[in-house]
Amino acid sequence: MEKRRVVVTGMGAVTPVGNDVDTLWDSIISGKSGIDIVTKVNPDNFPAKVAGELKDFDPTVYMDKKEAKRMDLFTQYAVAASVMAVKDAGLDINEEIAHRTGVWIGSGIGGMSTFEEQYSKFLEKGYRRVSPFFVPMMIPDMGAGQVSIILGAKGINSCTVTACASGANSIGDAFKVIQRGDADYMITGGAEAPITNMAFAGFSSAKALSTNENPKTASRPFDKNRDGFVMGEGAGILILESLESAKKRGAKIYAEIVGYGSTGDAHHITAPAPEGEGASRAMKQAIEDANVQATDVGYINAHGTSTELNDKFETQAIKNVFGEHSYNLYVSSTKSMTGHLLGAAGAVESVISIKSLTESIVPPTTNYETKDPECDLNYAPNEPVKKDLSVVMSNSLGFGGHNVSLVFKKFEE
Repeated sequence: MEKRRVVVTGMGAVTPVGNDVDTLWDSIISGKSGIDIVTKVNPDNFPAKVAGELKDFDPTVYMDKKEAKRMDLFTQYAVAASVMAVKDAGLDINEEIAHRTGVWIGSGIGGMSTFEEQYSKFLEKGYRRVSPFFVPMMIPDMGAGQVSIILGAKGINSCTVTACASGANSIGDAFKVIQRGDADYMITGGAEAPITNMAFAGFSSAKALSTNENPKTASRPFDKNRDGFVMGEGAGILILESLESAKKRGAKIYAEIVGYGSTGDAHHITAPAPEGEGASRAMKQAIEDANVQATDVGYINAHGTSTELNDKFETQAIKNVFGEHSYNLYVSSTKSMTGHLLGAAGAVESVISIKSLTESIVPPTTNYETKDPECDLNYAPNEPVKKDLSVVMSNSLGFGGHNVSLVFKKFEE
């Protein structure tokens, strides 16, 4: 059976650098950071003092106030970005297409702040004071569940939970759903609202977060003096659809999604496999799936977390896969400006990767000051680069050894 072609016809995002796709993109190419002193937890209680928080986010623009109160923040973010993306795609989810429209939205940790709030109520006042909405607010699939309810999408409804690869895995899984003919439209991406005491405590205790107190320079992927990631929050959503249906309804097409690679390290719960072995296989798999040459890839939006091991091994993995071409392509980490959105990272970075294709601009890696001899690729340091791109890749790697690569291509008939 011939695989169906799948295109991107809508995008939506709420991020630390902007609550819509245009603002996000303008911030990214102008090197503007969304990282600041953290306000959602008390910085005095933690060695890490900074985070990428959403600013001026008003859920009632996208949903009923009463509904919003019954959602954890991560679900509000998922709904907001999905409403935006469906509108951008000009998609009318009517009775005719509802059963062919699916939702696949990932989240790494789901409703962590809901869990914390309700647990303290339970300890203070007993079970009767725990909200009846506690469970449906906390579970990670509720982003997908609420989006389907609010938008009336009745097709496949799922949520991939693979830590920091959740958003990317979800997009890849949704791509395959359409490719094999199980749906015609998919609302897909990732959402995360992890800036809570316990998440901050856990990552601080694991020494994973940057303790640099200067918000603007704390996230410094590939820089020799990097000292950990900066936590971020938000959501990114794509509307994927079969080329056939996009043409039929005269939709604008941003790009074609052509490749998905997904592998496991089978190595360690938090550390990447030596030499980036698992990431290498994910990239190879995605290139083969896309039916392109490695030399066609002009830009990689790296996972680039600003942690010592990730940046070193991801660089090595790129060299393993692309050989000489590693030095001709651009690699950048937009986490230098957004922070690390955990389960939403791969989705927001897919939006950025698609914009880089349509606008012919490689986004910069900001805060790049001191060269690390083990990270010697072209990271588009501090300035965007004008470059005609036909194929781009986005990488996401998660705790548990999850590696994902997505390949997007400029759309041609």
